[in-house]
Amino acid sequence: MRFDVITLFPGLFAPFLTSGVTRRAYAGGQVDVRLWNPRDHAEGNYRRVDDRPYGGGPGMVMLAEPLLRCLEAVRAERAEPRESQAPLLLFSPVGRPLDHAAVERWSASAGAILLCGRYEGIDQRFIDAHVDLQMSLGDFVLSGGEIAAMALLDAVARLQPGVLHDADSHQCESFHPVLDGLLDCPHYTRPEEWAGRRVPAVLVSGQHAQIARWRREQQLAITSRNRPDLLDAARKAGRLSPADEAALPDA
Repeated sequence: MRFDVITLFPGLFAPFLTSGVTRRAYAGGQVDVRLWNPRDHAEGNYRRVDDRPYGGGPGMVMLAEPLLRCLEAVRAERAEPRESQAPLLLFSPVGRPLDHAAVERWSASAGAILLCGRYEGIDQRFIDAHVDLQMSLGDFVLSGGEIAAMALLDAVARLQPGVLHDADSHQCESFHPVLDGLLDCPHYTRPEEWAGRRVPAVLVSGQHAQIARWRREQQLAITSRNRPDLLDAARKAGRLSPADEAALPDA
Protein backbone atom coordinates (compact mmCIF):
# COMPACT_ATOMS: atom_id res chain seq x y z
CA MET A 1 0.00 0.00 0.00
CA ARG A 2 1.05 3.59 -0.51
CA PHE A 3 0.51 6.63 1.69
CA ASP A 4 1.42 10.07 0.38
CA VAL A 5 1.73 12.60 3.22
CA ILE A 6 1.22 16.29 2.50
CA THR A 7 2.99 18.17 5.28
CA LEU A 8 4.84 21.42 5.88
CA PHE A 9 7.23 19.52 8.15
CA PRO A 10 8.44 16.39 6.33
CA GLY A 11 11.53 16.30 8.54
CA LEU A 12 9.36 15.15 11.44
CA PHE A 13 8.85 11.82 9.69
CA ALA A 14 12.52 10.89 9.14
CA PRO A 15 13.19 9.35 12.61
CA PHE A 16 9.69 7.88 12.73
CA LEU A 17 10.15 5.93 9.50
CA THR A 18 13.52 4.48 10.55
CA SER A 19 12.82 3.52 14.19
CA GLY A 20 11.14 0.68 15.98
CA VAL A 21 9.70 -2.56 14.70
CA THR A 22 7.46 -0.85 12.15
CA ARG A 23 10.51 0.34 10.20
CA ARG A 24 10.45 -3.10 8.56
CA ALA A 25 7.16 -2.26 6.88
CA TYR A 26 8.55 1.02 5.52
CA ALA A 27 12.00 -0.27 4.57
CA GLY A 28 10.55 -3.35 2.89
CA GLY A 29 7.98 -1.41 0.91
CA GLN A 30 4.93 -3.05 2.48
CA VAL A 31 3.86 0.45 3.45
CA ASP A 32 5.26 2.91 0.93
CA VAL A 33 5.35 6.40 2.51
CA ARG A 34 6.12 9.44 0.37
CA LEU A 35 6.37 12.97 1.71
CA TRP A 36 5.20 16.12 -0.05
CA ASN A 37 5.72 19.71 1.07
CA PRO A 38 3.11 22.26 -0.13
CA ARG A 39 5.79 24.94 0.14
CA ASP A 40 7.48 23.36 -2.89
CA HIS A 41 4.36 24.23 -4.87
CA ALA A 42 3.90 27.79 -3.59
CA GLU A 43 4.74 30.91 -5.58
CA GLY A 44 6.87 33.97 -4.84
CA ASN A 45 10.20 34.44 -3.14
CA TYR A 46 8.80 33.52 0.24
CA ARG A 47 6.86 30.45 -0.90
CA ARG A 48 3.87 31.49 1.18
CA VAL A 49 1.48 28.75 2.19
CA ASP A 50 -0.71 30.70 4.63
CA ASP A 51 -2.45 34.06 5.03
CA ARG A 52 -4.66 35.98 7.46
CA PRO A 53 -8.27 34.78 7.80
CA TYR A 54 -11.12 36.77 6.31
CA GLY A 55 -13.26 38.27 9.06
CA GLY A 56 -10.27 38.75 11.34
CA GLY A 57 -9.23 36.68 14.28
CA PRO A 58 -6.01 35.09 15.53
CA GLY A 59 -3.67 32.86 13.59
CA MET A 60 -3.19 32.09 9.93
CA VAL A 61 -5.00 29.82 7.46
CA MET A 62 -3.36 27.50 4.94
CA LEU A 63 -3.85 28.70 1.35
CA ALA A 64 -5.87 26.57 -1.04
CA GLU A 65 -3.75 27.07 -4.17
CA PRO A 66 -0.42 25.59 -2.97
CA LEU A 67 -2.33 22.65 -1.53
CA LEU A 68 -4.11 22.08 -4.83
CA ARG A 69 -0.84 22.14 -6.79
CA CYS A 70 0.70 19.74 -4.32
CA LEU A 71 -2.29 17.42 -4.50
CA GLU A 72 -2.20 17.49 -8.31
CA ALA A 73 1.49 16.52 -8.22
CA VAL A 74 0.70 13.60 -5.92
CA ARG A 75 -2.14 12.39 -8.10
CA ALA A 76 0.00 12.74 -11.25
CA GLU A 77 2.68 10.52 -9.73
CA ARG A 78 0.17 7.96 -8.47
CA ALA A 79 -1.39 7.89 -11.96
CA GLU A 80 -4.59 6.23 -10.77
CA PRO A 81 -7.84 6.12 -12.74
CA ARG A 82 -10.25 8.76 -11.47
CA GLU A 83 -12.82 6.17 -10.44
CA SER A 84 -10.32 4.38 -8.18
CA GLN A 85 -8.02 7.17 -7.05
CA ALA A 86 -6.78 7.22 -3.47
CA PRO A 87 -8.95 9.18 -0.99
CA LEU A 88 -7.65 12.43 0.47
CA LEU A 89 -7.79 12.15 4.25
CA LEU A 90 -7.58 15.26 6.42
CA PHE A 91 -6.77 15.03 10.12
CA SER A 92 -9.20 17.38 11.85
CA PRO A 93 -11.34 17.67 15.03
CA VAL A 94 -14.33 17.40 12.69
CA GLY A 95 -13.48 13.81 11.79
CA ARG A 96 -14.52 10.54 13.37
CA PRO A 97 -12.08 9.26 16.00
CA LEU A 98 -9.56 6.70 14.76
CA ASP A 99 -10.29 3.27 16.24
CA HIS A 100 -9.17 -0.32 15.76
CA ALA A 101 -11.86 -1.12 13.20
CA ALA A 102 -10.74 1.81 11.06
CA VAL A 103 -7.09 0.77 11.37
CA GLU A 104 -7.96 -2.73 10.17
CA ARG A 105 -9.78 -1.31 7.17
CA TRP A 106 -6.86 0.93 6.27
CA SER A 107 -4.38 -1.94 6.75
CA ALA A 108 -6.20 -3.91 4.05
CA SER A 109 -6.53 -0.94 1.68
CA ALA A 110 -4.36 0.38 -1.13
CA GLY A 111 -3.52 3.45 0.97
CA ALA A 112 -4.46 7.11 0.86
CA ILE A 113 -3.22 10.68 0.65
CA LEU A 114 -2.84 12.12 4.14
CA LEU A 115 -3.21 15.87 4.56
CA CYS A 116 -1.65 17.39 7.67
CA GLY A 117 -3.14 20.76 8.50
CA ARG A 118 -1.34 23.50 10.42
CA TYR A 119 -2.04 26.91 11.96
CA GLU A 120 -5.75 27.72 12.37
CA GLY A 121 -6.66 25.26 9.66
CA ILE A 122 -7.16 25.02 5.90
CA ASP A 123 -9.20 27.22 3.57
CA GLN A 124 -12.63 25.58 3.72
CA ARG A 125 -13.02 25.82 -0.06
CA PHE A 126 -10.17 23.36 -0.54
CA ILE A 127 -11.72 21.01 2.01
CA ASP A 128 -15.12 21.19 0.33
CA ALA A 129 -13.68 20.57 -3.12
CA HIS A 130 -11.05 17.92 -2.49
CA VAL A 131 -11.13 16.25 0.94
CA ASP A 132 -12.87 12.85 0.94
CA LEU A 133 -12.57 11.91 4.62
CA GLN A 134 -11.74 13.57 7.92
CA MET A 135 -10.32 11.79 10.95
CA SER A 136 -9.44 12.72 14.54
CA LEU A 137 -7.29 11.19 17.26
CA GLY A 138 -9.67 12.40 19.96
CA ASP A 139 -11.24 15.41 21.59
CA PHE A 140 -8.11 17.54 21.84
CA VAL A 141 -6.13 19.80 19.53
CA LEU A 142 -2.62 19.21 18.18
CA SER A 143 -0.27 21.72 16.56
CA GLY A 144 -0.72 19.92 13.26
CA GLY A 145 -1.80 16.69 11.62
CA GLU A 146 1.65 15.10 11.55
CA ILE A 147 1.29 13.23 14.85
CA ALA A 148 -2.11 11.93 13.77
CA ALA A 149 -0.64 10.80 10.43
CA MET A 150 2.16 8.98 12.25
CA ALA A 151 -0.38 7.29 14.52
CA LEU A 152 -2.30 5.95 11.54
CA LEU A 153 0.86 4.87 9.71
CA ASP A 154 2.22 3.10 12.79
CA ALA A 155 -1.04 1.32 13.52
CA VAL A 156 -1.36 0.19 9.89
CA ALA A 157 2.28 -0.85 9.51
CA ARG A 158 2.32 -3.13 12.54
CA LEU A 159 -0.58 -5.14 11.12
CA GLN A 160 1.33 -6.02 7.95
CA PRO A 161 2.56 -9.63 7.68
CA GLY A 162 6.06 -10.19 9.05
CA VAL A 163 6.40 -6.80 10.73
CA LEU A 164 5.94 -8.06 14.29
CA HIS A 165 8.19 -10.83 15.61
CA ASP A 166 5.14 -12.91 16.51
CA ALA A 167 2.61 -12.85 13.69
CA ASP A 168 -0.25 -13.44 16.13
CA SER A 169 0.76 -10.92 18.80
CA HIS A 170 -1.45 -8.10 17.50
CA GLN A 171 -4.48 -10.40 17.77
CA CYS A 172 -4.20 -10.47 21.56
CA GLU A 173 -4.16 -6.71 22.09
CA SER A 174 -6.71 -4.24 23.35
CA PHE A 175 -9.69 -3.57 21.07
CA HIS A 176 -9.02 -6.58 18.82
CA PRO A 177 -12.02 -8.78 17.88
CA VAL A 178 -10.17 -11.80 19.31
CA LEU A 179 -10.61 -10.12 22.72
CA ASP A 180 -14.18 -9.17 21.81
CA GLY A 181 -13.11 -5.53 21.72
CA LEU A 182 -12.12 -5.51 25.40
CA LEU A 183 -8.96 -4.11 26.96
CA ASP A 184 -5.99 -6.44 27.35
CA CYS A 185 -4.97 -8.09 30.62
CA PRO A 186 -1.81 -7.22 32.64
CA HIS A 187 1.48 -8.79 31.57
CA TYR A 188 4.49 -9.84 33.68
CA THR A 189 8.04 -11.03 33.05
CA ARG A 190 11.17 -12.02 35.00
CA PRO A 191 12.07 -11.87 37.84
CA GLU A 192 9.20 -13.68 39.56
CA GLU A 193 9.47 -11.26 42.48
CA TRP A 194 10.39 -7.60 42.05
CA ALA A 195 10.40 -4.85 44.70
CA GLY A 196 8.36 -7.08 46.99
CA ARG A 197 5.71 -7.76 44.37
CA ARG A 198 5.18 -11.26 43.00
CA VAL A 199 3.81 -12.40 39.70
CA PRO A 200 0.27 -13.79 40.16
CA ALA A 201 0.62 -17.44 41.10
CA VAL A 202 -1.65 -18.67 38.34
CA LEU A 203 0.76 -17.42 35.67
CA VAL A 204 3.56 -19.68 36.92
CA SER A 205 1.30 -22.65 37.59
CA GLY A 206 1.59 -24.20 34.16
CA GLN A 207 -2.19 -24.70 34.10
CA HIS A 208 -3.06 -23.26 30.71
CA ALA A 209 -6.83 -23.41 31.12
CA GLN A 210 -6.61 -21.57 34.44
CA ILE A 211 -4.24 -19.01 32.93
CA ALA A 212 -6.63 -18.40 30.03
CA ARG A 213 -9.54 -17.93 32.42
CA TRP A 214 -7.53 -15.58 34.66
CA ARG A 215 -6.60 -13.46 31.66
CA ARG A 216 -10.20 -13.28 30.51
CA GLU A 217 -11.36 -12.26 33.98
CA GLN A 218 -8.69 -9.57 34.08
CA GLN A 219 -9.78 -8.26 30.68
CA LEU A 220 -13.37 -8.07 31.90
CA ALA A 221 -12.47 -6.37 35.17
CA ILE A 222 -10.10 -3.82 33.60
CA THR A 223 -12.56 -2.98 30.85
CA SER A 224 -15.44 -2.69 33.30
CA ARG A 225 -13.42 -0.33 35.48
CA ASN A 226 -11.82 1.82 32.77
CA ARG A 227 -13.93 1.57 29.61
CA PRO A 228 -17.46 0.39 30.46
CA ASP A 229 -18.54 1.56 27.00
CA LEU A 230 -16.45 -1.22 25.44
CA LEU A 231 -18.01 -3.75 27.79
CA ASP A 232 -21.51 -2.56 26.88
CA ALA A 233 -20.68 -2.85 23.19
CA ALA A 234 -19.43 -6.42 23.65
CA ARG A 235 -22.56 -7.31 25.59
CA LYS A 236 -24.88 -5.83 22.96
CA ALA A 237 -23.02 -7.78 20.27
CA GLY A 238 -23.55 -11.01 22.20
CA ARG A 239 -19.84 -11.55 22.83
CA LEU A 240 -20.05 -12.12 26.60
CA SER A 241 -20.69 -15.65 27.84
CA PRO A 242 -22.58 -16.51 31.04
CA ALA A 243 -19.18 -17.21 32.63
CA ASP A 244 -18.03 -13.74 31.60
CA GLU A 245 -21.10 -12.14 33.13
CA ALA A 246 -20.60 -14.09 36.36
CA ALA A 247 -16.96 -12.96 36.55
CA LEU A 248 -17.72 -9.25 36.32
CA PRO A 249 -16.99 -7.33 39.53
CA ASP A 250 -20.58 -6.19 40.04
CA ALA A 251 -22.13 -9.50 38.94
